[in-house]
Amino acid sequence: MEVGQHSNMSNYKSIFLDVNNITLHFLHYPNASKPVLLMLHGLTANCHAFEGLLSKGLADNFELLIPDLRGRGLSSHPAFGYSFKQHADDIIGLIKPFANRDIILVGHSFGGLLSSYLCYYFPKYFKKVIFLDAAPEMNPKTPLMLQTSMSRLDKTFNTKEEYFEQIKQAPYMDFWDDDMQTYYDADIDINNNGTVESKSDLAQIIQIATHVSKEPFALYFNSIKQETMLISADGEYNLHEPILPTYLAQKAMRLLKKGTLKVSNGNHHTMLYGEHATQLVAWINEFAG
Repeated sequence: MEVGQHSNMSNYKSIFLDVNNITLHFLHYPNASKPVLLMLHGLTANCHAFEGLLSKGLADNFELLIPDLRGRGLSSHPAFGYSFKQHADDIIGLIKPFANRDIILVGHSFGGLLSSYLCYYFPKYFKKVIFLDAAPEMNPKTPLMLQTSMSRLDKTFNTKEEYFEQIKQAPYMDFWDDDMQTYYDADIDINNNGTVESKSDLAQIIQIATHVSKEPFALYFNSIKQETMLISADGEYNLHEPILPTYLAQKAMRLLKKGTLKVSNGNHHTMLYGEHATQLVAWINEFAG
């Protein structure tokens, strides 16, 4: 276990925990007097993907649990090789010590789809649900979007080291370690012209996206009885279309029993950062009551 501090001087813990005979990595921001926020990140991100939201106040207002969905604790064994059921069983094993607390479930993109699965099979654990750009069906353009998405940052860099330095300087990135760098080493490379691009290994992500698309998410969304907030980013990500187009957001709202729709400025990625993150944090605080 590694213990560090983020900018508001609250302690965080980077924890490796044995669950279901495997080692899981997650971040824990203790705040025992506040509600628990279980945050599930997107398919191509790691557990530090929410640093924009953290820096805008989530760690001040909630006790945070952020599992690392990328690798079950070991970067050489990526999460893409195992099923949603295994994902869910691992997460439930992780949160059982908090079962007597109010848990608000927050899922971004792939993590949002996983959240709908959790609500279907383990509804008793969660008081409220927040979807960040997740839908009851996969946008059919998603595999092509993943193929053409060259970088998670809108910048170019001269070297991979410069890219890593930029990541390390992001808010709340004071828990960076060599294990985290291996995730990025597996995903990106630096071209001669300095641009950051995805490696061909990311084809595995397209495979899991294809697999995930076979899950009956409309059924999962339709079963959610908890109060739910759906936040849709209105900006394009690539291919000149949001990850969650209007028609999918409308479909989600028709399925949800107690759904509230919010439309965020920015795109699927930038909704988590800067002033867009300020907007999301305000909505989450208000929704959490």
